[in-house]
Amino acid sequence: MNNKTTSRSKHIDFIILDLICVEVSFQLAFLLRLGTDGQKFSSGYALINGLILIAHAAIVFYTEGYSGILRRGYFKEIKAVLTYNIELLAVVLAVLFFSKQSEDYSRIVMGLFFIINTILMFVLRTIRKNYLCRTNIKIGKLNRMLLVTDYKHAANLIKGLQTYNYSSFYVNGIVVLDKDMQGDRISDIPVVANADTMYEYVKEHVIDEVFIGSRDENIGKIADMFLSMGVMVHISINRILPKVPNPTIENINDYTVVTTSISFMSFKQKVIKRLIDIVVSIPGIIVTGILYVILGPIIYHQSPGPIFFKQERVGRNGRKFKIYKFRSMYMDAEERKKELMEQNKMQGLMFKMDDDPRITPIGKFIRKTSLDEFPQFINIFKGDMSLVGTRPPTVDEFMQYDAHHKSRLAIKPGLTGLWQVSGRSDITDFEEVVRLDNEYIRNFSISYDLKIMLKTVGVVFKREGSV
Repeated sequence: MNNKTTSRSKHIDFIILDLICVEVSFQLAFLLRLGTDGQKFSSGYALINGLILIAHAAIVFYTEGYSGILRRGYFKEIKAVLTYNIELLAVVLAVLFFSKQSEDYSRIVMGLFFIINTILMFVLRTIRKNYLCRTNIKIGKLNRMLLVTDYKHAANLIKGLQTYNYSSFYVNGIVVLDKDMQGDRISDIPVVANADTMYEYVKEHVIDEVFIGSRDENIGKIADMFLSMGVMVHISINRILPKVPNPTIENINDYTVVTTSISFMSFKQKVIKRLIDIVVSIPGIIVTGILYVILGPIIYHQSPGPIFFKQERVGRNGRKFKIYKFRSMYMDAEERKKELMEQNKMQGLMFKMDDDPRITPIGKFIRKTSLDEFPQFINIFKGDMSLVGTRPPTVDEFMQYDAHHKSRLAIKPGLTGLWQVSGRSDITDFEEVVRLDNEYIRNFSISYDLKIMLKTVGVVFKREGSV
């Protein structure tokens, strides 16, 4: 992952804003020059409109135009906007010239487009940056960062990390390695742990990133431990670690760091994966509605109560959400679980038993056919889950995790995953589940996702255990 990818993923709002500017500017340029002649537009200008949008996407993906956008002053911003528009116009005109179509379009339209888009883009970018500066973004949407440092460096590091008002993170806790200050505050930020308790703290709390700013001789071990928990780690440049997975040099406000994570996903992969989730979840939700009409009365007749089963689960990096399923158990299933723990066939932190008496007759059918999973398309559409990922644990299971178990939560949970298509019914060791989940996370690719989805279809049709 390079700086171009990082800047794009951090500034998707500006990319979308620029896309809107491009489209509005072209439409305005056409109207100002040619009026409302829809026939002229449809006969040729629709093609150039599409070409402009494609050129915009190419510039976004292959240039560094968004790198440091939040730190630019007015002069640098107008320079960046002019550079972008010159590149955009050059690409479009070059395509039209080499395809011998340049004579078919009005040069005035293209000139107006260049002027309008330059002004509109500069104005909207400036408004957006001022808005972010005033609001500092809603805190719930920011990544949560834990600062790990020494006492004498803590205050200066906090000052540097809080330099900019538009950061994509906020420091919500400090770990002081060389002094027990747990419960105190530094620069109005709580000291939440020390060298002995920091791993337990990260295991039990939502932490997306860890910034290590220390000269402690055990930095390598500290980083390795946080990586094993699936947390993104930033290490100051003077402490570059050898042999770390997916290393990336980037800027965290005033500091240059080496960022490493077991879960690497490029900007393009994130976009494609999310688009696939949305496209597939919409028909999935429609099918869920049909199944509700068919299965709902049967579920209620066999066990009066809600048709949907809702349960709090733990998702990416410890975030909690409500998972939806068609209810396949009697209403007192959770209370009876304690009585059946001795029959648990799983070794570790999951519960599974043969002929579970808590399952209703219709529940056995919908589990065997995986129909009970369809309401999770709602979770996928909302963004709590993805089509492919790791299965989300219950809160009780999560609270019993060892530190390295949290690594399976480094990505969004999924409807299916590598574990589910690798003989789920035959796997009884939770450590093997963790191993398979980490294998998927470390080797993620869109083609790997598609392969798992195809295997899932085969597993469901062969009825090799629920997915």
